[in-house]
Amino acid sequence: MDLNLTEDQAMIQDMARKFAQSELAPVAEKLDQEGDRELFLKNLKQLAELGFMGLNIDAKYGGTEAGTVVFSLAITEIARACASTAATMSVNNMVAEVIQAVASEEQKNTYLPKLCSGEYPAGGFCLTETTAGSDPSNMKATAVLDGDEWVINGAKQFITSGEIAGVFVVWAVTDSSLPKGKGISCFLVESTAPGLEISKAEKKLGQHASPTNEVLFTDCRIPKNALMGQLNQGFKIAVGELAGGRIGIGSVALGIGLAAMDYARAYTTERQQFGQPISNFQGLQWMMADAYTELEAARLLLMNAADKKAKGLPFSKEASMAKLFASEKANKACYTGLQLLGGYGFIKDYPLERYSRDVRITSLYEGTSEIQRVIISRELLREIS
Repeated sequence: MDLNLTEDQAMIQDMARKFAQSELAPVAEKLDQEGDRELFLKNLKQLAELGFMGLNIDAKYGGTEAGTVVFSLAITEIARACASTAATMSVNNMVAEVIQAVASEEQKNTYLPKLCSGEYPAGGFCLTETTAGSDPSNMKATAVLDGDEWVINGAKQFITSGEIAGVFVVWAVTDSSLPKGKGISCFLVESTAPGLEISKAEKKLGQHASPTNEVLFTDCRIPKNALMGQLNQGFKIAVGELAGGRIGIGSVALGIGLAAMDYARAYTTERQQFGQPISNFQGLQWMMADAYTELEAARLLLMNAADKKAKGLPFSKEASMAKLFASEKANKACYTGLQLLGGYGFIKDYPLERYSRDVRITSLYEGTSEIQRVIISRELLREIS
């Protein structure tokens, strides 16, 4: 298996790295502490202009057609500078991909160019509810056909980019008489739809610049042709797209973990104790060796999952393995990095404090680590059944 990147893949990765270092890294702390929305939106627009908001979308819809491997590489580089920006970018790509996969040609032509070009700052993925997190089939939001319109009622929780999204992919129950998970459909809902309301942003531990909101639907009316895919077949769409999203979130985690260890590694060569740099001490060297080894293993798992997806092969198990391992080891790497800085790691003047907050969510959203283990074990047992 050739693990070398193609010339195009390496070029786009380098472009992402340069943009992250020049435009995102210098303002990441400001975005975290002050929440400068105008600056955040400016950076998203620049990412769109560079082609990073539709990396796996056909060129005829305004996408880059760079593929899933490049998606992972680019997300990792962006996350090394600003996790909030990377998370928004990852979800936008996921929204665009689900539209490309199941929407009608009219829907694709309407929404994909706006998501890819930055006309819409972001897209929203409305699946989670208070009673439907790890078990999305237990959702309570409903959509009822009334003449030529669907009427949606319910609430979606923890929606990334809620207050800046131009369009939402929304799941709702359309036939409650069917078994749980069988009567769910998928819709495209514009942010201006009557009856749609965005609650104030949640106050989060980390990734402060990326808004997370509750999205409320109160007799929200959308056109009959806003249905995406087949009626009552929406749950399959959600499950399929979550697998791809896990590659994105695993890549976000990897980027944060690498940023933490890169900063800590450089710090150990400068910090003096007992008359020498602390990088000379074997205990600290072994901490770095373990962290970088685990992050490299995470990278390889992500590349394997991305490669399988790009080739049209089953990749659900591999995506869950990659997301589980990358998020857990990135959390560990951030705390290792903080430990290497000692007391300075606990001070806001140093970025390890921010990295440690930003990385924590990666083992929760797009499926908790516990849910990833359920998926992995289920697939392993299915292979021998």
